Amino acid sequence: YTEAWDADKKSIHVMPDTPDILLAKANSANISKKLYVQAWEEAKKKGYDMRADAIPIKTAKASRDIASDYKYKETHEKEKGHYVGCPSAKEDPRLALAARAMALQSDRLYKKAYNDSKTQIHIPVDAMAVQAAKECQTLVSDIDYRQYLHQWTCLPDQNDVIHARQAYDLQSDNVYKSDLEWLRGIGWLTEGSVDVVKAKKAQELLNDRLYRTRPEQLKFTSITDSPDVVLAKTNAMQLSDV
Repeated sequence: YTEAWDADKKSIHVMPDTPDILLAKANSANISKKLYVQAWEEAKKKGYDMRADAIPIKTAKASRDIASDYKYKETHEKEKGHYVGCPSAKEDPRLALAARAMALQSDRLYKKAYNDSKTQIHIPVDAMAVQAAKECQTLVSDIDYRQYLHQWTCLPDQNDVIHARQAYDLQSDNVYKSDLEWLRGIGWLTEGSVDVVKAKKAQELLNDRLYRTRPEQLKFTSITDSPDVVLAKTNAMQLSDV
């Protein structure tokens, strides 16, 4: 069956100028890393010539000088000790400005006037604010709000007292359960109770042995000349490799 195919495989020859071969070669050239960096490698072999007065070199030197800490502080170091025209530090405008800014930022000087004047306040005892505070304190005071009444004395045979006792007895848990005291100590068997019967019925429903019948317990004899058996035998013979 496969002899013709094996012989045909050996006689196949693809021409080198077919569209598929040309497309594969073009794709190989496009994704080739060697061809991709070939121009760069040839440019590196030629070397480079960068003069000292080139624009990129001058730009780099200028950026370095700007960023240099020494160049940044060079003017300040030269101006140290050359202040002229100020006989004292108080007359120097820069020092005076710095002292003024420090005084404005000082928290102690900012609160000095307040600390000096807060102990000199005198409030009269009959001021409106004081009277309003006293009235508010009286309203929220627990002592004035609660006024305990005197102890009442009730007779035991009054109708309201008898009614209250009956209501207490109805609400009492001991009185509510007093009719069950005679059940204490009496034995009881669970056989025949509702829960036991319900559990037995559930067990019968879930019993796999009663629910299913095993195949080996069924009496069955296959007929050898039935159409489906004959068809199965014929198909087995047709599909047999032997």
